[in-house]
Amino acid sequence: MEQTKINFQIGRSYLKEKYKIVLAYGFIVTVFFLIAFLYGYEQIYLNMLYAVFLTLFFGVVFLAVDFLRYYGRCRTLFLALEQEEVRIENLPEVMGLQESLYQELLEEMRQEKRKFLTEYDEKKKDITDYYTMWTHQIKTPIAALRLLLQDDDAGEGGQCSRRRQAEREELFKIEQYAEMALYFARLDNLSSDLLFRRCDVQEIVKQAVRKYSVLFLSSGLSFQMEEFEVWAVTDEKWLSFVVEQVFSNALKYTNQGGIAIYGADEEGNRQHGQASYLVIEDTGIGIRESDLPRIFERGFTGYNGRMERKSTGIGLYLCEQIMRRLSHTIRVISTPGRGTKVILGFVQQAIE
Repeated sequence: MEQTKINFQIGRSYLKEKYKIVLAYGFIVTVFFLIAFLYGYEQIYLNMLYAVFLTLFFGVVFLAVDFLRYYGRCRTLFLALEQEEVRIENLPEVMGLQESLYQELLEEMRQEKRKFLTEYDEKKKDITDYYTMWTHQIKTPIAALRLLLQDDDAGEGGQCSRRRQAEREELFKIEQYAEMALYFARLDNLSSDLLFRRCDVQEIVKQAVRKYSVLFLSSGLSFQMEEFEVWAVTDEKWLSFVVEQVFSNALKYTNQGGIAIYGADEEGNRQHGQASYLVIEDTGIGIRESDLPRIFERGFTGYNGRMERKSTGIGLYLCEQIMRRLSHTIRVISTPGRGTKVILGFVQQAIE
Protein backbone atom coordinates (compact mmCIF):
# COMPACT_ATOMS: atom_id res chain seq x y z
CA MET A 1 0.00 0.00 0.00
CA GLU A 2 1.32 3.48 -0.91
CA GLN A 3 2.55 5.68 1.92
CA THR A 4 0.24 8.58 1.01
CA LYS A 5 -2.78 6.30 1.00
CA ILE A 6 -1.78 4.88 4.38
CA ASN A 7 -1.34 8.35 5.90
CA PHE A 8 -4.71 9.49 4.55
CA GLN A 9 -6.43 6.38 5.89
CA ILE A 10 -4.87 6.81 9.34
CA GLY A 11 -5.79 10.51 9.51
CA ARG A 12 -9.37 9.92 8.45
CA SER A 13 -9.72 7.06 10.93
CA TYR A 14 -8.37 9.22 13.77
CA LEU A 15 -10.82 12.04 13.04
CA LYS A 16 -13.72 9.59 12.98
CA GLU A 17 -12.70 8.25 16.38
CA LYS A 18 -12.09 11.66 18.04
CA TYR A 19 -14.81 13.86 16.55
CA LYS A 20 -17.13 13.08 19.48
CA ILE A 21 -14.63 14.61 21.91
CA VAL A 22 -14.48 17.81 19.84
CA LEU A 23 -18.28 17.99 19.63
CA ALA A 24 -18.58 17.44 23.40
CA TYR A 25 -16.09 20.25 24.02
CA GLY A 26 -18.07 22.61 21.78
CA PHE A 27 -21.33 21.58 23.42
CA ILE A 28 -20.01 22.25 26.96
CA VAL A 29 -18.64 25.69 25.97
CA THR A 30 -21.97 26.54 24.34
CA VAL A 31 -23.86 25.53 27.51
CA PHE A 32 -21.60 27.71 29.69
CA PHE A 33 -22.09 30.76 27.47
CA LEU A 34 -25.83 30.11 27.30
CA ILE A 35 -26.09 30.02 31.12
CA ALA A 36 -24.06 33.23 31.39
CA PHE A 37 -26.39 34.88 28.88
CA LEU A 38 -29.57 33.74 30.66
CA TYR A 39 -28.39 34.97 34.06
CA GLY A 40 -26.94 38.21 32.70
CA TYR A 41 -23.33 37.54 33.64
CA GLU A 42 -21.94 40.16 31.28
CA GLN A 43 -18.57 40.54 33.01
CA ILE A 44 -17.83 36.84 32.96
CA TYR A 45 -17.74 36.52 29.14
CA LEU A 46 -14.14 37.73 28.85
CA ASN A 47 -12.93 35.45 31.65
CA MET A 48 -14.72 32.51 30.06
CA LEU A 49 -13.05 33.25 26.74
CA TYR A 50 -9.62 33.02 28.42
CA ALA A 51 -10.58 29.65 29.88
CA VAL A 52 -11.95 28.45 26.54
CA PHE A 53 -8.80 29.39 24.59
CA LEU A 54 -6.53 27.95 27.27
CA THR A 55 -8.46 24.67 27.26
CA LEU A 56 -8.43 24.69 23.46
CA PHE A 57 -4.64 25.15 23.41
CA PHE A 58 -4.00 22.22 25.76
CA GLY A 59 -6.59 20.18 23.89
CA VAL A 60 -4.78 20.72 20.59
CA VAL A 61 -1.45 19.77 22.18
CA PHE A 62 -3.02 16.64 23.67
CA LEU A 63 -4.61 15.65 20.34
CA ALA A 64 -1.31 16.18 18.51
CA VAL A 65 0.57 13.92 20.94
CA ASP A 66 -2.27 11.40 20.91
CA PHE A 67 -2.33 11.40 17.09
CA LEU A 68 1.41 10.70 16.89
CA ARG A 69 0.95 7.75 19.24
CA TYR A 70 -2.08 6.57 17.23
CA TYR A 71 -0.17 6.98 13.96
CA GLY A 72 2.78 4.93 15.24
CA ARG A 73 0.54 2.08 16.37
CA CYS A 74 -1.34 2.02 13.07
CA ARG A 75 1.91 1.99 11.10
CA THR A 76 3.09 -0.97 13.15
CA LEU A 77 -0.15 -2.80 12.37
CA PHE A 78 0.16 -2.08 8.65
CA LEU A 79 3.71 -3.47 8.66
CA ALA A 80 2.48 -6.56 10.51
CA LEU A 81 -0.20 -7.11 7.85
CA GLU A 82 2.45 -7.06 5.11
CA GLN A 83 4.26 -10.00 6.69
CA GLU A 84 3.46 -13.58 5.65
CA GLU A 85 2.43 -14.51 9.17
CA VAL A 86 1.12 -12.15 11.86
CA ARG A 87 2.98 -12.66 15.11
CA ILE A 88 1.92 -11.25 18.48
CA GLU A 89 5.40 -9.93 19.16
CA ASN A 90 5.20 -7.76 16.02
CA LEU A 91 2.02 -6.03 17.17
CA PRO A 92 1.95 -2.74 19.14
CA GLU A 93 2.15 -2.87 22.90
CA VAL A 94 -1.19 -3.67 24.53
CA MET A 95 -3.01 -0.65 25.98
CA GLY A 96 -5.99 -1.61 28.08
CA LEU A 97 -8.07 -4.71 28.68
CA GLN A 98 -9.93 -4.50 25.37
CA GLU A 99 -6.76 -4.68 23.26
CA SER A 100 -5.44 -7.48 25.47
CA LEU A 101 -8.57 -9.53 24.82
CA TYR A 102 -8.33 -8.86 21.08
CA GLN A 103 -4.75 -10.10 21.01
CA GLU A 104 -5.71 -13.25 22.91
CA LEU A 105 -8.44 -13.93 20.36
CA LEU A 106 -5.94 -13.31 17.55
CA GLU A 107 -3.47 -15.76 19.06
CA GLU A 108 -6.18 -18.43 19.35
CA MET A 109 -7.14 -17.89 15.71
CA ARG A 110 -3.48 -18.14 14.68
CA GLN A 111 -3.13 -21.45 16.53
CA GLU A 112 -6.29 -22.79 14.89
CA LYS A 113 -5.02 -21.72 11.47
CA ARG A 114 -1.68 -23.42 12.06
CA LYS A 115 -3.46 -26.60 13.16
CA PHE A 116 -5.71 -26.49 10.08
CA LEU A 117 -2.75 -25.98 7.73
CA THR A 118 -0.88 -28.87 9.35
CA GLU A 119 -3.87 -31.17 8.91
CA TYR A 120 -4.33 -29.95 5.34
CA ASP A 121 -0.66 -30.61 4.49
CA GLU A 122 -0.89 -34.09 5.96
CA LYS A 123 -4.02 -34.91 3.96
CA LYS A 124 -2.49 -33.48 0.82
CA LYS A 125 0.64 -35.57 1.35
CA ASP A 126 -1.50 -38.67 1.86
CA ILE A 127 -3.34 -38.00 -1.40
CA THR A 128 -0.08 -37.40 -3.26
CA ASP A 129 1.42 -40.59 -1.84
CA TYR A 130 -1.70 -42.51 -2.85
CA TYR A 131 -1.63 -41.22 -6.43
CA THR A 132 2.08 -41.98 -6.67
CA MET A 133 1.55 -45.51 -5.35
CA TRP A 134 -1.49 -46.06 -7.59
CA THR A 135 0.37 -44.90 -10.69
CA HIS A 136 3.31 -47.19 -10.00
CA GLN A 137 0.98 -50.11 -9.29
CA ILE A 138 -1.14 -49.60 -12.40
CA LYS A 139 1.99 -49.83 -14.54
CA THR A 140 2.32 -53.52 -13.63
CA PRO A 141 -0.96 -54.68 -15.23
CA ILE A 142 -0.32 -52.30 -18.16
CA ALA A 143 3.07 -53.95 -18.76
CA ALA A 144 1.46 -57.40 -18.41
CA LEU A 145 -1.22 -56.52 -20.97
CA ARG A 146 1.44 -55.30 -23.37
CA LEU A 147 3.31 -58.59 -23.05
CA LEU A 148 0.09 -60.53 -23.67
CA LEU A 149 -0.53 -58.53 -26.83
CA GLN A 150 3.01 -59.22 -28.01
CA ASP A 151 2.57 -62.94 -27.31
CA ASP A 152 -0.66 -62.94 -29.33
CA ASP A 153 1.12 -61.22 -32.20
CA ALA A 154 3.90 -63.82 -32.07
CA GLY A 155 1.30 -66.61 -32.10
CA GLU A 156 -0.23 -65.12 -35.22
CA GLY A 157 3.10 -65.19 -37.00
CA GLY A 158 3.89 -61.54 -36.30
CA GLN A 159 0.78 -60.31 -38.11
CA CYS A 160 -0.76 -57.44 -36.15
CA SER A 161 -4.45 -57.10 -36.95
CA ARG A 162 -6.26 -53.77 -37.03
CA ARG A 163 -8.09 -54.70 -33.84
CA ARG A 164 -4.85 -55.62 -32.11
CA GLN A 165 -3.33 -52.29 -33.12
CA ALA A 166 -6.35 -50.46 -31.71
CA GLU A 167 -6.00 -52.38 -28.45
CA ARG A 168 -2.34 -51.41 -28.28
CA GLU A 169 -3.16 -47.77 -28.86
CA GLU A 170 -5.80 -47.71 -26.11
CA LEU A 171 -3.38 -49.40 -23.73
CA PHE A 172 -0.80 -46.73 -24.52
CA LYS A 173 -3.35 -43.99 -23.79
CA ILE A 174 -4.16 -45.58 -20.41
CA GLU A 175 -0.47 -45.56 -19.56
CA GLN A 176 -0.14 -41.90 -20.55
CA TYR A 177 -3.14 -40.86 -18.46
CA ALA A 178 -1.67 -42.70 -15.47
CA GLU A 179 1.63 -40.92 -16.04
CA MET A 180 -0.17 -37.56 -16.22
CA ALA A 181 -1.77 -38.28 -12.83
CA LEU A 182 1.68 -38.97 -11.38
CA TYR A 183 3.14 -35.70 -12.70
CA PHE A 184 0.09 -33.77 -11.50
CA ALA A 185 0.50 -35.22 -8.00
CA ARG A 186 4.19 -34.30 -7.95
CA LEU A 187 3.75 -30.77 -9.29
CA ASP A 188 3.65 -29.04 -5.90
CA ASN A 189 6.92 -30.72 -4.91
CA LEU A 190 8.56 -30.18 -8.28
CA SER A 191 11.47 -28.14 -6.89
CA SER A 192 12.67 -31.11 -4.82
CA ASP A 193 12.53 -33.41 -7.86
CA LEU A 194 14.60 -31.33 -10.29
CA LEU A 195 18.00 -32.29 -11.64
CA PHE A 196 19.37 -29.62 -13.96
CA ARG A 197 21.93 -30.34 -16.63
CA ARG A 198 22.72 -29.21 -20.15
CA CYS A 199 20.47 -31.15 -22.56
CA ASP A 200 20.11 -31.49 -26.31
CA VAL A 201 16.44 -30.63 -26.90
CA GLN A 202 16.45 -32.42 -30.26
CA GLU A 203 17.27 -35.72 -28.54
CA ILE A 204 14.42 -35.18 -26.09
CA VAL A 205 12.05 -34.57 -29.02
CA LYS A 206 13.24 -37.71 -30.82
CA GLN A 207 12.56 -39.80 -27.70
CA ALA A 208 9.04 -38.37 -27.48
CA VAL A 209 8.38 -39.11 -31.16
CA ARG A 210 9.58 -42.71 -30.76
CA LYS A 211 7.39 -43.11 -27.68
CA TYR A 212 4.27 -41.88 -29.50
CA SER A 213 4.99 -43.82 -32.68
CA VAL A 214 2.36 -46.38 -31.63
CA LEU A 215 -0.29 -43.67 -32.11
CA PHE A 216 1.37 -41.84 -34.98
CA LEU A 217 1.74 -44.81 -37.33
CA SER A 218 -2.00 -45.45 -37.47
CA SER A 219 -2.94 -41.77 -37.74
CA GLY A 220 -2.14 -41.44 -41.43
CA LEU A 221 -0.50 -38.05 -40.80
CA SER A 222 2.70 -36.82 -42.38
CA PHE A 223 5.65 -36.01 -40.17
CA GLN A 224 8.58 -33.68 -40.67
CA MET A 225 11.36 -32.92 -38.22
CA GLU A 226 14.08 -30.61 -39.45
CA GLU A 227 17.60 -30.66 -38.09
CA PHE A 228 18.00 -27.97 -35.47
CA GLU A 229 20.31 -27.13 -32.60
CA VAL A 230 18.60 -26.14 -29.37
CA TRP A 231 20.33 -26.62 -26.04
CA ALA A 232 18.86 -25.99 -22.61
CA VAL A 233 19.92 -26.21 -19.00
CA THR A 234 16.88 -28.09 -17.78
CA ASP A 235 15.48 -31.18 -16.14
CA GLU A 236 15.26 -33.79 -18.88
CA LYS A 237 12.43 -35.80 -17.29
CA TRP A 238 10.08 -32.85 -16.78
CA LEU A 239 10.87 -31.24 -20.12
CA SER A 240 10.27 -34.61 -21.82
CA PHE A 241 6.82 -34.69 -20.25
CA VAL A 242 6.03 -31.24 -21.69
CA VAL A 243 7.19 -32.21 -25.19
CA GLU A 244 5.18 -35.44 -25.02
CA GLN A 245 2.03 -33.59 -23.94
CA VAL A 246 2.35 -31.08 -26.78
CA PHE A 247 3.00 -33.87 -29.30
CA SER A 248 0.03 -35.82 -27.89
CA ASN A 249 -2.28 -32.81 -28.34
CA ALA A 250 -1.07 -32.36 -31.91
CA LEU A 251 -1.98 -35.98 -32.68
CA LYS A 252 -5.28 -35.74 -30.84
CA TYR A 253 -6.61 -32.70 -32.69
CA THR A 254 -5.16 -33.29 -36.17
CA ASN A 255 -7.27 -35.37 -38.54
CA GLN A 256 -5.48 -34.61 -41.79
CA GLY A 257 -2.25 -33.02 -42.94
CA GLY A 258 0.65 -33.52 -40.59
CA ILE A 259 2.96 -32.43 -37.82
CA ALA A 260 6.22 -30.52 -38.19
CA ILE A 261 8.93 -29.92 -35.59
CA TYR A 262 11.68 -27.37 -36.09
CA GLY A 263 13.88 -24.72 -34.50
CA ALA A 264 12.56 -21.18 -34.68
CA ASP A 265 12.86 -17.57 -33.63
CA GLU A 266 10.64 -15.89 -31.05
CA GLU A 267 7.80 -15.43 -33.54
CA GLY A 268 7.79 -19.11 -34.50
CA ASN A 269 9.48 -18.64 -37.89
CA ARG A 270 11.82 -21.42 -39.02
CA GLN A 271 15.44 -20.92 -38.03
CA HIS A 272 17.94 -23.42 -39.33
CA GLY A 273 20.92 -24.42 -37.24
CA GLN A 274 21.26 -22.91 -33.78
CA ALA A 275 17.99 -21.67 -32.29
CA SER A 276 16.48 -20.62 -28.98
CA TYR A 277 12.94 -21.83 -29.62
CA LEU A 278 11.35 -25.16 -30.51
CA VAL A 279 8.11 -25.28 -32.49
CA ILE A 280 5.68 -28.20 -32.70
CA GLU A 281 3.25 -27.31 -35.47
CA ASP A 282 0.18 -29.19 -36.66
CA THR A 283 -2.50 -28.72 -39.29
CA GLY A 284 -5.32 -29.62 -36.93
CA ILE A 285 -8.60 -27.99 -36.03
CA GLY A 286 -6.92 -25.06 -34.26
CA ILE A 287 -8.06 -23.06 -31.24
CA ARG A 288 -10.62 -20.28 -31.12
CA GLU A 289 -9.18 -16.81 -30.50
CA SER A 290 -11.49 -16.34 -27.51
CA ASP A 291 -10.13 -19.54 -25.93
CA LEU A 292 -6.42 -18.77 -26.37
CA PRO A 293 -6.00 -16.57 -23.26
CA ARG A 294 -7.37 -19.36 -21.04
CA ILE A 295 -5.82 -22.54 -22.48
CA PHE A 296 -3.27 -22.76 -19.64
CA GLU A 297 -5.92 -22.58 -16.90
CA ARG A 298 -6.48 -25.77 -14.94
CA GLY A 299 -9.63 -27.57 -16.03
CA PHE A 300 -10.32 -25.27 -19.00
CA THR A 301 -11.31 -27.34 -22.06
CA GLY A 302 -12.53 -24.64 -24.42
CA TYR A 303 -14.75 -25.05 -27.47
CA ASN A 304 -12.68 -27.88 -28.96
CA GLY A 305 -12.63 -29.85 -25.74
CA ARG A 306 -16.40 -29.63 -25.42
CA MET A 307 -17.04 -30.57 -29.05
CA GLU A 308 -14.47 -33.34 -29.35
CA ARG A 309 -14.88 -34.62 -25.75
CA LYS A 310 -11.15 -35.38 -25.67
CA SER A 311 -9.78 -32.69 -23.42
CA THR A 312 -9.20 -32.99 -19.67
CA GLY A 313 -8.06 -29.40 -19.19
CA ILE A 314 -4.96 -30.63 -17.34
CA GLY A 315 -2.30 -31.23 -20.01
CA LEU A 316 -1.56 -27.64 -21.05
CA TYR A 317 -1.95 -26.47 -17.45
CA LEU A 318 0.81 -28.87 -16.41
CA CYS A 319 2.95 -27.80 -19.36
CA GLU A 320 2.72 -24.11 -18.46
CA GLN A 321 3.42 -24.76 -14.77
CA ILE A 322 6.43 -26.96 -15.51
CA MET A 323 7.92 -24.63 -18.14
CA ARG A 324 7.59 -21.63 -15.83
CA ARG A 325 9.30 -23.45 -12.96
CA LEU A 326 12.07 -24.58 -15.30
CA SER A 327 12.54 -20.90 -16.31
CA HIS A 328 11.43 -21.70 -19.87
CA THR A 329 8.49 -20.30 -21.82
CA ILE A 330 5.54 -21.77 -23.70
CA ARG A 331 3.35 -19.88 -26.14
CA VAL A 332 0.57 -20.92 -28.52
CA ILE A 333 -0.33 -19.43 -31.90
CA SER A 334 -3.42 -20.90 -33.52
CA THR A 335 -5.98 -20.30 -36.27
CA PRO A 336 -9.23 -22.29 -36.30
CA GLY A 337 -9.25 -24.75 -39.20
CA ARG A 338 -5.60 -24.12 -40.10
CA GLY A 339 -3.62 -25.53 -37.19
CA THR A 340 -1.62 -24.67 -34.10
CA LYS A 341 1.95 -23.73 -33.27
CA VAL A 342 3.27 -24.42 -29.80
CA ILE A 343 6.49 -22.47 -29.21
CA LEU A 344 8.79 -23.63 -26.41
CA GLY A 345 11.41 -21.05 -25.49
CA PHE A 346 14.88 -21.56 -24.02
CA VAL A 347 16.25 -18.04 -24.48
CA GLN A 348 18.28 -18.03 -21.26
CA GLN A 349 20.04 -21.21 -22.33
CA ALA A 350 20.89 -20.16 -25.89
CA ILE A 351 24.46 -20.84 -26.98
CA GLU A 352 26.46 -17.71 -27.54
